[in-house]
Amino acid sequence: MRHVDAGPYEGLAKEDLPAQLCAFTHGVMQAWAGHRPGYYDLVHSHYWLSGHVGWLAAERWGVPLVHAMHTMAKVKNASLAEGDTPEPAARVIGETQVVRAADRLIANTAGEAEELVRHYEADLGKVAVVHPGVNLDLFRPADGRAAARARLGLPQDALIPLFAGRIQPLKAPDVLLRAVAVLLDERPELRSRIVVPVVGGPSGSGLAKPERLQKLAARLGIADVVRFRPPVAQDQLADWFRAASLLVMPSYSESFGLVAIEAEATGTPVLAAAVGGLPVAVRDGVTGFLVDGHEPADYARVLRDFADDPGLSARMGAAAARHAESFGWDAAASATADVYTAAMYDHRRRVRSLHG
Repeated sequence: MRHVDAGPYEGLAKEDLPAQLCAFTHGVMQAWAGHRPGYYDLVHSHYWLSGHVGWLAAERWGVPLVHAMHTMAKVKNASLAEGDTPEPAARVIGETQVVRAADRLIANTAGEAEELVRHYEADLGKVAVVHPGVNLDLFRPADGRAAARARLGLPQDALIPLFAGRIQPLKAPDVLLRAVAVLLDERPELRSRIVVPVVGGPSGSGLAKPERLQKLAARLGIADVVRFRPPVAQDQLADWFRAASLLVMPSYSESFGLVAIEAEATGTPVLAAAVGGLPVAVRDGVTGFLVDGHEPADYARVLRDFADDPGLSARMGAAAARHAESFGWDAAASATADVYTAAMYDHRRRVRSLHG
């Protein structure tokens, strides 16, 4: 792996990243300058900013460009959370250009492939669906829920609905807090045996009001059951998943929802919004539950089911772990390699036809 220096060392807000494209392109070209012509067979870029650098590099080196969007501005803007900031027009234009330039586009799901065609007029013949892979050696049931709770200092008999991810309106952690407030209003006796960990830090538009979620918990009267934790390393994140009764993902938009598969791989079911790729990651009624919309009462009903049936988490968790087995790194790598092969074959054929 080679890291390319670009931009100031103190870090940048997401909105300031486009201004560093020239510096990043320069770094990429410098890294390439020491190699013979033909050293690289292909460029694979991720996210639209790298896509622009990849587009230039692929043309300069005479190789195909494979691009993965991960998220799309038009899709995010179509399902904004209340008060969230829309993605700028510059990103929409940039994404459209990269889609047009790419030899192959990798989509996380069939639904994302359709969105590429619908929103960006992508050529469907250039779009390949490759589900992201998870590290099944790290995210696995291991020694189980009880041991994980002991390591994290969590009560053994508690209902633990976990939120893990970036704290921003798009991810809707507030929906979980509001759902817990609804549940405790209906069933106050559950207060003594519910713990709600929120693991992650503010990101994106959440940086504007980093304390917003803590204030919401206090306003809802549930600050005593919510535990805010900063982002953690992957091995500790796996322990949080194992310790949880369920992972809750009420997102407004998810290109896939890799966190859902990671949790399922540890043997933990998932309660998620039926958006983006989450219906692929979560088999409704089998490995967890999908909810249409973001009404807290709907999430509260599912939380009540887990509270009333202590065995539900273990039963669904076993099915979740089996489901996650098909999302390992090997499967993702093999499918990606097939996309590379097809892109290089088509590129060589097109070059031959041009030079007839």
